[in-house]
Amino acid sequence: AVLTSPRLWLVYALTVIGYGGTFVLFTFLAPILQELSGFSNDAVSLMLVAYGIAVATGNILGARLADRAGVRTALNILFAAQALVLLSFLFTAAHPVAVVFSTVLLGLTSFATVPPLQLMVVQQAEKDAPQAVEVASGLNIAAFNLGITFGAALGGWIVAHSGLIHTAWAGALLLALATALSMHGSRSGKKAAVTPCLNND
Repeated sequence: AVLTSPRLWLVYALTVIGYGGTFVLFTFLAPILQELSGFSNDAVSLMLVAYGIAVATGNILGARLADRAGVRTALNILFAAQALVLLSFLFTAAHPVAVVFSTVLLGLTSFATVPPLQLMVVQQAEKDAPQAVEVASGLNIAAFNLGITFGAALGGWIVAHSGLIHTAWAGALLLALATALSMHGSRSGKKAAVTPCLNND
């Protein structure tokens, strides 16, 4: 039942593309900070600690945004913000002060999408496969891991063929695609909600 739902497949695609897009750059964040920004090993360690704190904060903020604005609106906002943050590395990577802000913002946005993505799967599964909500939720965890693998592999290919800095625009492009898919899902959801009312009238 889960695998025959196109709307659940759309959420899984959002998870793979949206979450995976971060790892195109994040997989190589330490080399970027060392080779392009000029940070020492100790400074990079501190930067990663700051990134981790931002991740924890962003996870909470993402959940709160989903509660207040709804999961679809939250994802539209967070995916678009994350695309801009990834793109910012093109301009900040060579500037030690500016790249600190990009790194912290990356932490805030990259894991903020996790709660709304997981909540969206549960909500959609309750409609399309209410007997298999746990299965649908578990498959989304698999989609997160697939996204990490996909993003890291794509980032590795880009670094090998083009260089570290190109992971920024490639990740941003994936997040732009995730934003477009999320907005398409939002429009489809609104149409589905309106149509029954029109039929009843």
